Amino acid sequence: MDSLLADGLGRIASDIDTAFDQLLPLPEDPRKRLVEAMRYAAIGGGKRLRPLLLTATAEMYGVDRDAALRAGVAIESIHVYSLIHDDLPCMDDDELRHGKPTIHKAYDEATAVLAGDALHAFAFEVLSDVATSGDPFTRIELVATLAGASGFQGMAGGQMMDIVAETSTFDLQTITRLQQLKTGALLGASVEMGAILGKVPPEGRTHLRGYARDIGLAFQIADDLIDHEGDEKAAGKALRKDAEAGKETFVSLLGPDRARAQARMLVDQAVAQLASHGVEADLLRALARYIVERDH
Repeated sequence: MDSLLADGLGRIASDIDTAFDQLLPLPEDPRKRLVEAMRYAAIGGGKRLRPLLLTATAEMYGVDRDAALRAGVAIESIHVYSLIHDDLPCMDDDELRHGKPTIHKAYDEATAVLAGDALHAFAFEVLSDVATSGDPFTRIELVATLAGASGFQGMAGGQMMDIVAETSTFDLQTITRLQQLKTGALLGASVEMGAILGKVPPEGRTHLRGYARDIGLAFQIADDLIDHEGDEKAAGKALRKDAEAGKETFVSLLGPDRARAQARMLVDQAVAQLASHGVEADLLRALARYIVERDH
């Protein structure tokens, strides 16, 4: 792994864990079990790709790291809540996440639902706080961007399409749309929110949106390849569930070789979107390449 990326991943993991630890103190009353479950899900797990995308983009535009980290906590809270609900018996019914028992296994289903709900609300509480930005227009744009990427026009809409996919046959165009919503929307929001903090006007973000769109699809193709031929121990979760559920994926529609080639082409395209930037975009370039090289 690129040393710049290794340092970036290590630093963001530590910083996000520290931020969650500070922002989610345990109350000494009956709510304690809920906050324990939130902390269990949010601290010490995952690659933190979304906060890293956000902070790396923000850094290109000279944003204060503490402000970028708060926005990173918000987007990671949405991601973690989605995983908690994803793993529930009514959805994917998974027992492992990041190599440890899922929330409904470690606690119970009701606590898992509430932990997801509370993390969803927590994300917007953090974003709307003056500590994230002293500019109310910046705060509301951050809130609007994350809300749009999380709801029916983004991640939740993609998840609904994914559920329908179990009883339908989707073509490549529909699978692409599904993944642009389910996975790509939050990755795109990460880059967009970094640029918002950097006061980049909407018309100045076109290349960043292109970068995010390309890595979002590459990320999902890589995920499908891991699900198809990966190692469950390395992945830290159950694999080959899509095939068992009869869902179409990039791999089932294209075959592994074409899918791999497509992912590499998307990464090259993503890197090309950053041509107007110098060394300040090296971390974003390294992140794009890592997306297709990872094994989990």
